[in-house]
Amino acid sequence: MLNFERATPEETGIPSECIIRLTDRLQRRQIPMHSLLLMRHDKLVFEGYYAPCTADSLHRMFSISKSFTSIAVGLLIDEGKISLDDPIVQYFPDKLPDQDNIHPWIAQLTIKDLLMMRSCHASTTYKLDMSSDWVASFFTVQPTHPPGTLFHYDTSAAHTLCALVEKLTGRSMLDYMKEKLHILGFSEESYMIKDPFGVSMGGSGLVALPLDLMKFGYFIAHRGLVLGRQLLSSSYIDLAVSPLTANCVPAPLPSEAQGYGLQFWRNERNGFTCYGMGGQLIIFLPDYDLICVTTADTQSIQGGNQQIYDALYEEILPYIQETALPYHQEAAHNLDRMISTLAVKPLENAATPQNFLEINGKTFHVQTEVSDFQSFSVRFVKDTGTLSFTYQHTTYAIQFGIGKMQTGTFPIYNLRYAASGAWLFDGTLLIKAHIIDAYVGCVQFQLSFRGEDLTIFMTKKEESLFQEFQGHLYCKALQ
Repeated sequence: MLNFERATPEETGIPSECIIRLTDRLQRRQIPMHSLLLMRHDKLVFEGYYAPCTADSLHRMFSISKSFTSIAVGLLIDEGKISLDDPIVQYFPDKLPDQDNIHPWIAQLTIKDLLMMRSCHASTTYKLDMSSDWVASFFTVQPTHPPGTLFHYDTSAAHTLCALVEKLTGRSMLDYMKEKLHILGFSEESYMIKDPFGVSMGGSGLVALPLDLMKFGYFIAHRGLVLGRQLLSSSYIDLAVSPLTANCVPAPLPSEAQGYGLQFWRNERNGFTCYGMGGQLIIFLPDYDLICVTTADTQSIQGGNQQIYDALYEEILPYIQETALPYHQEAAHNLDRMISTLAVKPLENAATPQNFLEINGKTFHVQTEVSDFQSFSVRFVKDTGTLSFTYQHTTYAIQFGIGKMQTGTFPIYNLRYAASGAWLFDGTLLIKAHIIDAYVGCVQFQLSFRGEDLTIFMTKKEESLFQEFQGHLYCKALQ
């Protein structure tokens, strides 16, 4: 079983001060990090978790799932069950329309086209109607262009490939991978969220530990050779991480515009990246023999992922040495102290408004005509607040800290959260709840109190849930 050797950063030529500067920089830029792991020369030199996240906290990895799906496809190729040039339609006759109605571009699609994000769809097909069969949508939605021509990020392609793996193995994709790659020792608790029709979400559903990502990155960096065993053909991995298609036109960030392989991204520093929305990253830099793993929630921060890339590139890479550095006791002490204080940071609080006593505990009734919310109230006890609300005639509560994080279970969805509140300089109250569960995101409430009136703006940054918590509500305290 794969177990990583630990070492100090200096033993591998990385100054501890650089890691401290990296974490400080991300904190100053208000990037909500959840974990940061660094490996050099096959030694784990840094492993930090941001409270309330811990080493044992399962985390949604979003589109890193696609890289896992690619490797599962590679395993099937090694077994001789499929080839890259196979038309995908031959494996899903039950999902196709009548033979006379199959669009020729659909019929031409190969497994390699799907892996390269060169399908004939410009976007994810199942999102057009998520109540209908997600896999079938890939074959029935009208295509926009011939396959094998252009890069368009299409999560339904990865989802269809995952369905292929599960159809041919008769097992969930992750269970199949855990058996074939058992030497890596993926965590037993890790799993993949399934679509409404029972297929693992091979494009975005992986829920795992950050250390699982490091093991996966190590496996790819070593071209499938782990503990003397070739677990997957090196030729497939070499192809998968190669720049096979240009993606600079639709890419949102410079670090995500360097080319694309088979469900792997190229990066700016001659390496590959496994990318997941919100800052879930495995970054391999072969010129430095360095693997960086992060989990985070950058969904509400424009350019947040680029902040992570840049911090790594600018705070670590220029200072790496080829030989070991002398042990520096003060630097080691500072690094240990920094690790012990890592945490998702609460909102910064302004002065308490003058009308605080009038607000505290008062119930405001929703006046907005079309709303499933009936009332809201906020109560403070020392440095802890409680936002209570009645939704569809059931009352719920979200606790939040002032100058600290308060953890709990988010109502309606029963997902773990960490929340803080802050009075903004204009006297409005902002409450931000970070969702830190199988679903990752945040829900924010901004409350403006004006005498007997309360105006609320709710917004959420999460892919599929929390639709209720969006929009404006006007409330009034009834006499």
